[in-house]
Amino acid sequence: MANPTPEYGDAILKVETYGIERIAMQERHGTSRSQFTLWLGANLTIADFALGFLPISMGLSWWWSIGALLVGNLLGAIAIGLCAAMGPSYGLPQLMISRFSFGRRGGYAPSFLNYLTTLGWFTVNNILGAFGIQILFHGLSFWEAAAIMVILEAVLAVYGHNLIHSFEKLMAAVLSAVFIVVTIIALTHSHTLASYAPHVKNPLVIAGIILGASFSYLASWGAYASDYSRYLAPKTSKISIGSWAFLGAFIATFWLEIVGMLVGILSAPHNSNPIAALNTVMGGFGAVAIIAIILGGIAANVLNIYSNALCAGALDLRLPRWRLAIVAGLLGFIFSVIGSGNFDANYENYLYLIGYWVTPWLGILVADFYIKHHGRLAATDVRDRKSVNAAGLITWMIGVLVMFPFMNSPFFEGFIAKALSGVDISYYVGFVVAGGLYLVVARNLNQSGHASPVTAEVSS
Repeated sequence: MANPTPEYGDAILKVETYGIERIAMQERHGTSRSQFTLWLGANLTIADFALGFLPISMGLSWWWSIGALLVGNLLGAIAIGLCAAMGPSYGLPQLMISRFSFGRRGGYAPSFLNYLTTLGWFTVNNILGAFGIQILFHGLSFWEAAAIMVILEAVLAVYGHNLIHSFEKLMAAVLSAVFIVVTIIALTHSHTLASYAPHVKNPLVIAGIILGASFSYLASWGAYASDYSRYLAPKTSKISIGSWAFLGAFIATFWLEIVGMLVGILSAPHNSNPIAALNTVMGGFGAVAIIAIILGGIAANVLNIYSNALCAGALDLRLPRWRLAIVAGLLGFIFSVIGSGNFDANYENYLYLIGYWVTPWLGILVADFYIKHHGRLAATDVRDRKSVNAAGLITWMIGVLVMFPFMNSPFFEGFIAKALSGVDISYYVGFVVAGGLYLVVARNLNQSGHASPVTAEVSS
């Protein structure tokens, strides 16, 4: 019998017909290398660049900063690779995959938190991109610049998966070329860079903060990594998918954060606005660098607004995916206007908070798929019998609670973090505890299957 004709296929300028339901076999297309260009293009962006300002603003030395960023990005990129490799097996978005571990209703909690996370990242990138547009066009107000960003991002997100991959492939090439030039120009100021004098008294504590922030930034992408790999054929190598996603994400973030450090040093002491600092340091090349920053913001936010719509679908909001994307754009615009006034403090606090729910959740997903089921789907469908998977929901909450003594955030310092002179290792504790405990609880409850995600009954 002939294979059914694909409804969406590999068409680029066609609105995606799928939402949160499983991708049909006739629609599967693409190669694992697409994960490299997608994550490279999406992370050659302003948020990474701004993160590179943090260690300099805190007075951390070159080597402590580079070491912390290196470790944080390696761990975060591994999380993205592991999650992206799940996509083809399930053919589902990441938060729908989460229902296998949490159940349909149990999955509402991480879906709602990721809905807020994607809106938060959308706001961060939109604010920075709007700052860039204001530098290029001095007569524009902030809300006008933010509106331009939102309109461009929403159009790409409405068209969906294939156009997003094509756009990110283009951005990977364009932005790589621009930031190579930015890096070279920054390095020509070797005397100023060499004269940088760190002033922090306890570098280990600050390095721990930077490590946590860089890890949190990348690991938060893991909550929607499968959204962009779910169209690949099920037999596509998981190692290949994970490796390409890891490389794209790690190269982009580590590189741009180092560039942010360079510009932060060169623009001191007037470096409170990373976009204005870049424009100043680049001199006659400043306008091109600012254009790259704006394009990078759009590249990242296309993923945020698209995945936000899929999170809304995972909450069983019965609207077509493209309409949910428009709603996300409108909300992101409102939050951008509200949050633009105190960006630096808001950004640092936001980086702290998102990792606290993501890492225990990631630990459970990784343990379930790679350890409990050895990279294969569960054989038993218990959707009709159980809408909440107690093993996932309970161990996730325990994982979050266990993190509190190890936290050192602007809002709370746990007693273990205080004993460690302020070093925050809560992310890693939450990941290990939640994942390990899930395996024990799931086995004791004799859960051979999972609460399965809804499929075609939810509108795309």
